[in-house]
Amino acid sequence: MNKLTIALDWTPNINHIGFFMAKEKGYYKDLNLEVNIIDPSMDNYQLTPAKKVELGIADFALCPTESVISYRTKSTPFKLIGIACLLKTDLSAIVVLSESDINRPKDLDGRIYSSYKARYEDGIIKELIKNDEGNGNIKIIYPNKLGIWNTIVSGEADATWIFQNWEGVEAEASSHSFHYFRLRDYNIPYSYSPLIAANEQMIKPHKEKYRAFLAATKRGYLYSKTQPKESTDLLHQLVPATDQNINLLKALEVSAPHFGNEKTWGKMDESTVQNFLDWIKEKKLEISDIKVSDIISNTCL
Repeated sequence: MNKLTIALDWTPNINHIGFFMAKEKGYYKDLNLEVNIIDPSMDNYQLTPAKKVELGIADFALCPTESVISYRTKSTPFKLIGIACLLKTDLSAIVVLSESDINRPKDLDGRIYSSYKARYEDGIIKELIKNDEGNGNIKIIYPNKLGIWNTIVSGEADATWIFQNWEGVEAEASSHSFHYFRLRDYNIPYSYSPLIAANEQMIKPHKEKYRAFLAATKRGYLYSKTQPKESTDLLHQLVPATDQNINLLKALEVSAPHFGNEKTWGKMDESTVQNFLDWIKEKKLEISDIKVSDIISNTCL
């Protein structure tokens, strides 16, 4: 068996359902693969998924496009590259409690934002506020990553970045009401999140193995679309206790249309990434010249 490890970007949630279904249904085994799935709860997010790939702990990382750009442009560059996307559409949003009287991004001036401390994140949030005629003068805190959602519910922070197909589903069922600010609604051309990323230098010697991994993973995601009850029953056994109240069928209903189909699953559009690269350069969030071909590649699909 060819052994592979994928480092998830978060504890098991709806974005990961295809990996778990591929493993459960034997799709990886059918292609002579033994896949180990690890998540940040195992080390309390001491190492990011991308760092685990750089250190050789994992073969693949789930991460946003920004992480790939960051690793390509850091002082000691590492050739991380996106080889597939999980969601064809950006399902993320900035969330605030309705009771906070924050009705639009410019109302975030002077408020507290709970950050994941990603390289471009804070700058993106400030630009979001500016694009709504605000000043971008937001206060930023950096809590424990796995506890960031709790800072909004507890009132420790006023806003954070979430996936609407996960925390958004949880929020809908809570006793609170929320406002959501999607980046595309405020002229920010955000890119793919999450990507399956790998060490580019490992692709050529392991291309067939990587292609097999993506093929089996695609089967897992497409299976979850046709068998939602079976798939969410499996996921229910894997999500942490703090997420057991989330309506997984609803989360899958929101997510499934964005998984793509037999022909489109995983494929990344170069213009989507180029627009984001142009935007972060324009806003001076990144100064390096970097090509789309350094960030994504569809060759393993």
